[in-house]
Formats: sequence, structure tokens, C-alpha cells
Amino acid sequence: MMRAYRRPGFIHNAWYVEHHLLIVEKIALELLSRYPEADRDLVMVLVWIHDYGKALGSSSPSEATVTEGERSLNQHNFSSGFTKTILHYVSLLDAHRRLDLSSAPTEVRIVSSADACSHLVGPFFSIYWWENPGKSISEIMEENRSKLRRDWERKIVLPEARSAFHSRYLFLLEQAEGHPSEFLR
Repeated sequence: MMRAYRRPGFIHNAWYVEHHLLIVEKIALELLSRYPEADRDLVMVLVWIHDYGKALGSSSPSEATVTEGERSLNQHNFSSGFTKTILHYVSLLDAHRRLDLSSAPTEVRIVSSADACSHLVGPFFSIYWWENPGKSISEIMEENRSKLRRDWERKIVLPEARSAFHSRYLFLLEQAEGHPSEFLR
């Protein structure tokens, strides 16, 4: 699975593991300490498989995450029950635009929140500028604004994560919206 994230054809291959997946893992581990009822193994596998289809370069990343993810999990001898649960949970994560994840299983809420929070730290939004040199500044700002709001409104569902990352969200949102009406407020 790790090879997919480092694959030369994957646009994010130079930074994705270090500046996304390892951050998602760290945040998820911190959240796990607050949710002892969550299955740590499910969370850790979800962290590393949640974007697998994107890394493979599929035109349908959600479907590829499920089909290729199942193949990979089977190769690593996970039980069929564990694999079935992971694939169901990945499908829930991918459905965040149409499902309210606040009532999803704890493991899904942890990974969804950790994934979205990871976008608010490190070079995530800066790298987007670098990877899209053909887009105008206004296009990139609009896409960043849309991603920030979607992550905040749909994916960060745990109260601890929302509280810890609120100021980061506001700071990045201000950058994506342009100049504030007042600077010395």
C-alpha cells in the first residue's frame, strides 16, 4: 500500500506520506486516547487506506479504494470480517458530502476528523498552490475556501478536534477569503 503513495504518477508522491498520512495518524492516535472504546487497529488501517484510490490514480478513487483496498487487505491476511468493516467504514468516509458523519461509528469519526484537521497543519494548503501553477490566484483561493469549509462543516465531527483546530481554521479561512474588513480589530 505504501508504494502507491510514493508512486511517481501520484501527483502528491513527494510529500503525501510525511505531510499528510503521518499527521493524520498522529492526530488519530491523540483522539484514540480520548475514545478508548474505539478499535485502534480499525483506526490505524483506516488512516492508511482512506486515500488509497487517489494514490493509485483512479478516475473513481472511492471505488478503487474499496476494490484495491480489499485486495491489499486480503494479501496482508486480515480476517474477512475486519476487511468488510474497513471497506464499509471507508465508504462512509467517502460519503461525507451526503452523510452526517457525526453519528458514524467512533472509528470513522476519529479518522474523518483527523484527516480534515491534518489539512489545517503543515504545508497542505501551500502545496496546493505549488501543484497547480496554471490556476489563477482567485481560483486557488476559491478552491481552498471551499475545501476548508467542507472539511470544517462535514468532516471534523469530534468536539475535541473542533476545539483544538478552531483558530487554525479561522486563520486559513481568512487567507482564502482575502483581506479582512479591519486589520486592527
